[in-house]
Amino acid sequence: MVQPKVLVLRTAGTNCDAETVFAFESVGAVAERVHINALLNGEKNLRDFQILALPGGFSYGDDIVSGRILANELRLRLGDELKRFIADGKLIIGICNGFQILVRAGILPGGGVQADGMPSDFKQIVTLTHNDSGKFEDRWIHLQPSGSSVWTQGMNDVIYLPVAHAEGKFVPADEKLLQNLVDNGQVIFRYCDENGGKPVYPQNPNNAVDNIAGITDQTGRILGLMPHPERHFLSLQHPSWTRLEAKEKYGDGAKIFENGVEYVRKNLI
Repeated sequence: MVQPKVLVLRTAGTNCDAETVFAFESVGAVAERVHINALLNGEKNLRDFQILALPGGFSYGDDIVSGRILANELRLRLGDELKRFIADGKLIIGICNGFQILVRAGILPGGGVQADGMPSDFKQIVTLTHNDSGKFEDRWIHLQPSGSSVWTQGMNDVIYLPVAHAEGKFVPADEKLLQNLVDNGQVIFRYCDENGGKPVYPQNPNNAVDNIAGITDQTGRILGLMPHPERHFLSLQHPSWTRLEAKEKYGDGAKIFENGVEYVRKNLI
């Protein structure tokens, strides 16, 4: 069986790249940690991969605002390669800082398609800003899957994942854009209580608009989410794993990685 190739992008401050590699390789992919400079100098080429993963961390120390510097590098120096990658039907996932990078680069939630089939110019129209609590939120939360995405096929029940961020509050440019995201099925995860009901703080750890924790582009192939699926990839990572009734190997985050790999196998290889 041919194994999908995953580029796990890293730079100064990235700290979840090894866990992301582990997750993808555990479900049958070949994953490679690649520094941004290797793409910029041509040592590595994005076209040789089927999945691009932007893991969590604090890229460049988040010195300006979370994800801004790496987002600018992707948009301004690798924009054409990224547009071709997307036009070829390949997959992108951004987790936590990776989500921040995708929205600040204008890759999510995405825009129109040009006559040649390439994505329109990247433009930021949503943001992830400071948590209303005014502090770094490091806790486990519940999520209700919604919408439609390659990454979340078969995920209908509430899942449990950790968050770790200071700038995770999702805010769209206006109400019309929010409604478009909902209508298009691009809102893919919402914070909720343990029964799937409306959350209150700290169940929604940042007071995100409409409780949004993750979105996709209109194709469902580009996913960004604030919670960390790679940190609940194995069931033993659950904070109460010794008391779980079902001693399954994989945790709630594993299905996301499995879905991405299976999609590539069926559609791109």
